[in-house]
Amino acid sequence: MPKAIRIHTHGGPEVLTFEEVDPGRPGRGEILVRHTAIGVNFIDVYHRTGLYPAANGLPITPGGEAAGVVLEVGEGVGWLKPGDRIAYVVRLGAYAEQRVIAADHVVKIPDGIGDEQAAGMMLKGMTVEYLLRRTFKVKPGDTLLYHAAAGGVGLIFGQWANHLGATVLGTAGSPQKAELARAHGFHHVIDYRSQDFVQEVARITEGRKCDVVYDSVGKDTFAGSLECLKRLGTFVSFGQSSGPIPPFDIGILAQKGSLFATRPTLFSYNVTREEVEASAAALFEVVLSGAVNIRVNQRYALTDAARAHADLEARKTTGTTILLP
Repeated sequence: MPKAIRIHTHGGPEVLTFEEVDPGRPGRGEILVRHTAIGVNFIDVYHRTGLYPAANGLPITPGGEAAGVVLEVGEGVGWLKPGDRIAYVVRLGAYAEQRVIAADHVVKIPDGIGDEQAAGMMLKGMTVEYLLRRTFKVKPGDTLLYHAAAGGVGLIFGQWANHLGATVLGTAGSPQKAELARAHGFHHVIDYRSQDFVQEVARITEGRKCDVVYDSVGKDTFAGSLECLKRLGTFVSFGQSSGPIPPFDIGILAQKGSLFATRPTLFSYNVTREEVEASAAALFEVVLSGAVNIRVNQRYALTDAARAHADLEARKTTGTTILLP
């Protein structure tokens, strides 16, 4: 019987267990998939710890992105067949050797993109797509600040934002990570462990500050992020790796120049089949063009998911991490 990672109780990486799980047979509108590569993301940690509780409670199989091969097609799915390569982004269920999934959630992987590459870029790349093209429509000449520039989303973000003609600033936690970010499109990278990022943004921009700040760190960077925005600037909070942003008086946005603030999620932007297809198509196009390079930096066996989580939380990883069934 196929196996999967399961979480029966919230906690540290040790709660990830590898056990037999029957994926079942595909019903109407569904497909059975054999995974070839599975993406690892910080949101998986949130599900494991209970910060983002699953709607139907425990147990759960974590993981939101993967690539694989169609094994069986359910009734009413006319556009897929056994043997097709697919990839997807959903909320849960990817840390598995096989799974049944709604066909509407998946997209075909085009020629020129490998399975490992696809598994490592769907959630991160489609996140970058909505951040740059829909949450704030970046145009040539815009100045952006992105926190955690050497992370999986960050390395895609830097390349894509650069491709759009923006001036791209980032923060990173070491000289090595700063160098990696500069190699992936960031024009200026601030080492937040040795530099004050607010002061550095002011210096780099000669006091003009940024049109938009993209912040997935949360509590530790929130106040400083607002200081980095110009009048009518936009604060985009799309994660909280350091903890949730504490409650704040919305009047502070007026005091700092009538700022805009938003807390978007991928699953609000990609709801309909049309939105999913358009987002994936934009991602595939920019990767196939060569403007964005997706490089897998860490590979772990699916059975080593706990070690992958521990390394991710200890900030030992850079860029894209995948699990191999």
